[in-house]
Amino acid sequence: MNISRVLLDEVIAHALEDPANEVCGVVAVADMPERPATRVHRATNVHASPMRFEIDPAELLSLYNAIEDRGEVLGAIYHSHVRSAPYPSQTDVNFAANWPGVEWIIVGLAGGAEPEVRSYSIDDGAIEEVPIADAPV
Repeated sequence: MNISRVLLDEVIAHALEDPANEVCGVVAVADMPERPATRVHRATNVHASPMRFEIDPAELLSLYNAIEDRGEVLGAIYHSHVRSAPYPSQTDVNFAANWPGVEWIIVGLAGGAEPEVRSYSIDDGAIEEVPIADAPV
């Protein structure tokens, strides 16, 4: 994931606003080979749960359309893990099956330590960590 520190800090700030529940959102990227992140879009976790997240389909469609209207593409879905390390759960892997080519950014908040952020590609159930590179704004 090529994302500026400013945008990554937006994702982390969102996670820290509700450390008791998973938060979620999406990251738009430029439609070019390097795919730098251009914008973070917060979403609402309809479950307000520490164990899972889900974006309402109507909200997700609205975010997706707004991203496309700007000439960008959906580059990542992000969420937090409040009780575990930032590694995809089986629920995450199952959900990712509907979003091929989209990265999964996870902010780990377990144990009250400093937030740990990792990004993954999840294709056909295979999880591969993707480096997070600092991109210009």
